[in-house]
Amino acid sequence: MAIQRTFSIIKPDATKRNLTGKIVAKFEDAGLRVVASKRIHMTLAQAQSFYGAHSERGFFGELCEFMISEPVVVQVLEGENAIQKNRDVMGATNPADAADGTIRKEFALSIGENSVHGSDSPEAAKEEIAFFFSGLELVG
Repeated sequence: MAIQRTFSIIKPDATKRNLTGKIVAKFEDAGLRVVASKRIHMTLAQAQSFYGAHSERGFFGELCEFMISEPVVVQVLEGENAIQKNRDVMGATNPADAADGTIRKEFALSIGENSVHGSDSPEAAKEEIAFFFSGLELVG
């Protein structure tokens, strides 16, 4: 398999509870490498732009408010089949449906406060990485 890069966010519910290190360790233990990472406090404009594809959905406003409620950690993960591997490590969006050992099963508080976000396709990964990182910030 080819080496891929994917985008990840450690969400406010997880950073508030000091779970960043535990979550990063799960990614690294799965063979993913952090090639860029920064802790930011997202603005409302950033959240609305980043989640713009969901702007017509009923949960959009609540999602944006949640994402600006505390700092987040945005990062780029690299490895073989990184997009799918990241999604496997995260687990199902609904923590009740997530497999044992996944981030969402262990750390999520609810379907909305589910601790992590990850790209779902190569196209999304490219766009999401570029939203938060310049090429100079991506260290191989």
